[in-house]
Amino acid sequence: MNPTTTSNPPSDHVRELEKLLGLKSVTYKYGLTKDELFTEAIQHDRGRVKKGGPSDAQKAFPTKLGLKGPLVYYTDPDCTGRRVKDTYAVKWPEVADVIWWKDDVQPYDPEKYAGLQKRVVEHLNAKKASLYVKDVFVGADPEFALPYRFVGEYAAHAMFAHNMFPKDLKGVKDVAARRWTMLNAPSFVCEPARDGCRAEAAIVIDVKNKICLVAGRADYCGVVKKTIFTVGNYLLPLEGRLSMHCSANVGMKGDAAILFGLSGTGKTTLSADPNRRLIGDDETIWSDNGLCNLEDGCYAKLIDLNKEHEPVIAAALSKPGTIVENVPPVKGRTMEQCDPQELDLTDKSITENTRFSYPLSANPNVMPGARGGHPETIVLLTADAFGVLPPVALLDAEQVMYHFVSGFTAKLAGTEVGVTEPKAAFSACFGAPFMAHKPPVYAKLLSAKMKKHRARCILLNTGWSGGAYGVGRRMSIGHTRALLNAALEGKLDGVETETLPTLNLKIPKSCPGVPAEVLNPRNTWKDKSAYDAAAAKLRDMFRKNFEDKGFAKLGIQPAM
Repeated sequence: MNPTTTSNPPSDHVRELEKLLGLKSVTYKYGLTKDELFTEAIQHDRGRVKKGGPSDAQKAFPTKLGLKGPLVYYTDPDCTGRRVKDTYAVKWPEVADVIWWKDDVQPYDPEKYAGLQKRVVEHLNAKKASLYVKDVFVGADPEFALPYRFVGEYAAHAMFAHNMFPKDLKGVKDVAARRWTMLNAPSFVCEPARDGCRAEAAIVIDVKNKICLVAGRADYCGVVKKTIFTVGNYLLPLEGRLSMHCSANVGMKGDAAILFGLSGTGKTTLSADPNRRLIGDDETIWSDNGLCNLEDGCYAKLIDLNKEHEPVIAAALSKPGTIVENVPPVKGRTMEQCDPQELDLTDKSITENTRFSYPLSANPNVMPGARGGHPETIVLLTADAFGVLPPVALLDAEQVMYHFVSGFTAKLAGTEVGVTEPKAAFSACFGAPFMAHKPPVYAKLLSAKMKKHRARCILLNTGWSGGAYGVGRRMSIGHTRALLNAALEGKLDGVETETLPTLNLKIPKSCPGVPAEVLNPRNTWKDKSAYDAAAAKLRDMFRKNFEDKGFAKLGIQPAM
């Protein structure tokens, strides 16, 4: 057995990993600090960074600030985002009828998986791999936090795990028995015909043995986070706890709120409120104890970042222990010659999905322990580019389940000249790729918790008014803020309402700080018959999605 790097307190990781996986002739670097991982990543993380390039290129670099600034990390060119079509769960008989099989989580043959895992371990043993080990937790509440051990070839990934997840939680019970382990081996190359996968890389969740296997070039940092989030979405509902793809914050009076929304709906912007303290910006758990963050960090998109609008992220770019992903150096310079603030955040030459990992503590206004009470307000965000939905609608319990499993927003078709027709996007539970159970499991939990804690729910539309994209205007952020604040403060409770007939949505007739005429979207269209036609068209899209997904058979009542 090779010597291992340890830290205080001592760990049994050597014995445990040999028993769980069969790793024998590897060297472990356990529990390194972020400063140590920073140096290790620059010195040792090697792989492919360009198409057709060598497999031993340097993956991580310092900026001009060195250890006092961010680590800049580059993924494989085929993995600048999640490998959606290469994510699987082992189809053990005991979970075959439980997991929601779909394009984002496909079934993996148990025999093929056993062979793949054996070959990955043999590969690491044969090369006498040096592996980084980082023990963290999933969830900020020690009553049910899930122990999570990252084991992988890249120091940058171990540093990411340290950034993104709670550490050193006190009071967590049965740590070793409940622990999940990720084995991350980017130097391995899958062979589809032999290994039973689609490509040269596979991400496989093994519920039976509590293993997440990342085999091959799936080295986007988000894999370390989203894979275990999917695991949490499988385990937590079985315990009556609701795991959610949402942000959460708490007002001055202790009033908590959660905001669901797909990309581009304003979830991050609206949850960052100077008068409210942040629980988390992406992944939240609602248990009998209230709300808690699943994470201890943030993983923000950097592309086209407006530093004036996002001062927290802008400031964090120059802080130590952070990770910049796939942002090129300034032209004509090496990364070592670049100040982080000089980086061109509009540069899409590597990917549009440039990212930034930073600790939750970089935010100036965070709830202690990233926890809060039961939410009083639930916000379903959408950005309707068809210009049909109202700025705000008040939802009852049945409508909440319907709109939650629909997970609607409308995206622009693209940037090509003349292409202005919006495109409907439906993502169940506002995060379908990561939902391991069928959507009604989460919808019914949400509805039950809403009723128990008497939470209100609104549908908040940050999209277009007065016409579709290209004709109408984007909703005023001032009006959106006013509507949100009114809901949070209970000022929309009991107000006079009217119902939009085609969409079956109840809307307030008045709201402080918002002109009454904009509250009914039909009033903002010059051509009323055109609005009616557009509303009917959108309603039919909702109905088709509802029918295609078979939600009625799963116990969800139609609301349109």
